[in-house]
Amino acid sequence: MGSIVLPMSPMRNQTFASVWDALEDTKEAAANMRVRAELMIAVRHHQPRLNDLLRGRIEKFSVDALVNMLTRSGRRVAVHVGKAA
Repeated sequence: MGSIVLPMSPMRNQTFASVWDALEDTKEAAANMRVRAELMIAVRHHQPRLNDLLRGRIEKFSVDALVNMLTRSGRRVAVHVGKAA
């Protein structure tokens, strides 16, 4: 048996305003992805330790840092100390 060769169309160079325009099928989807990416970058820029917090890397946070984060987010922090068992 021989191999089958199919004619291929020539490659076209296309220019896009952003990577999202190249990846997404519609302008709306591209705009949505662009906004999501910008928001994620902004969160990461302002809260670079958020990833460590979300992954439970407790050793990277002091008590002060955790209390400050909770207080800034509108939470009240209380500590209960009891007798040892």
